[in-house]
Amino acid sequence: MENRLRLLFSLQQVDSGLDELQEMKGDLPRTVADLESRMKERERTRKEFEDFIRQSIVQRDAVDVEIITLRETIEKYKSQQFQVKTNKQYDALTREIDAALEKINKLQKEMEALEGKVTVTKQDLEKLGPEIETLKKELEERNAELQLVNSEHEEEELKLRHEREKLVVRIDKSDLRRYERIREAKDGKAVVPVRRNACGGCFKRVPPQTVLELRKNTRLIQCEHCGRILVSDEIVNSAATV
Repeated sequence: MENRLRLLFSLQQVDSGLDELQEMKGDLPRTVADLESRMKERERTRKEFEDFIRQSIVQRDAVDVEIITLRETIEKYKSQQFQVKTNKQYDALTREIDAALEKINKLQKEMEALEGKVTVTKQDLEKLGPEIETLKKELEERNAELQLVNSEHEEEELKLRHEREKLVVRIDKSDLRRYERIREAKDGKAVVPVRRNACGGCFKRVPPQTVLELRKNTRLIQCEHCGRILVSDEIVNSAATV
């Protein structure tokens, strides 16, 4: 158990170091991630606009061909009306002509509505261009700032992450799960020493009997107030040798 406690406290020290490095970066990682997300969204919207315009052009060309074909058919039916011998045949051709004219009228209305949508989409696309450029410029600037901060502490961060990897494989899985759960709930502090008979996390008084039990290093003890894992001075002082 003593070694398990040392490993957990050592992991806490490493994670605290990584947290400090993260704090030095401030809101930059979050800002960069937000800008990247917004850029992707705008780029996706731009592609949707461009696809709609392209598809509308294809659709319009197809309708133009269909209207031309219908008009040619109408002219053919009109010429045939002069050749028929019965009223029944004449009326049948008239119905065909009316149906073709109705179809042309319907297609023209559909195309007018589509042209209106295309016009609005083109306007939206024009507005989107400068917005994307502004976002792109801001993202480049923030990325440069983040890369600068990262480069200043890159070696230290890599060292800490390597240490963390070595520790994690040595820690009991159930201990690690408990550690991660407490760390997430308690702002990154899962394992704390007892200072002047008080929890190093919430600073509430630790009962004398618990302090005596803690010094034995025979079991994992959590603060009765905040739930953090408590360790003795012996663990704290020897953690660096793990």
